[in-house]
Amino acid sequence: MSIAQSILPEFDQEMASTRKVLERVPNDKLDWKAHPKSNTIRWNASHLANLPVWTVFTLNQDSLDIAPVGGEPFRTAQLASSQEIVATFDKNVADARAAIAATSDAQFMQPWSLLRGGATVFTMPKIAVVRSFVMNHIIHHRAILCVYLRLNDVPVPGMYGPSADD
Repeated sequence: MSIAQSILPEFDQEMASTRKVLERVPNDKLDWKAHPKSNTIRWNASHLANLPVWTVFTLNQDSLDIAPVGGEPFRTAQLASSQEIVATFDKNVADARAAIAATSDAQFMQPWSLLRGGATVFTMPKIAVVRSFVMNHIIHHRAILCVYLRLNDVPVPGMYGPSADD
């Protein structure tokens, strides 16, 4: 079994769970935040919608500079509505899934680097970036968004079984 074949079922499950959470984001609470130092629901949901595209960045190039010297820094677009959030997520998941399916085991083992201003932040095999920096990162922000939903009395969907709201 190839790396792509082994990771796609996990990817599909986590993306389906994330989509269920994003579908619950209320348009009237997009600018709500739990604490002055916290990000808003919109920021977390927009970040979740965009994180799958990092799979494409990782698998189709050897590095990404998020703050290139003399260039524009990478910024997550702040999406306008829950519908736009879900649509962006769906497109990015489809692109990420296609990139995973098209990647050979040898390509997954190649190094990838995140750069900031030309300096290396980290370098890992591409498969490790997909698992940690993309999938685990998505799970982390999905959990934050679930807490935000709970604090706003929005029913939280079950992901690994039923939730208290199911």
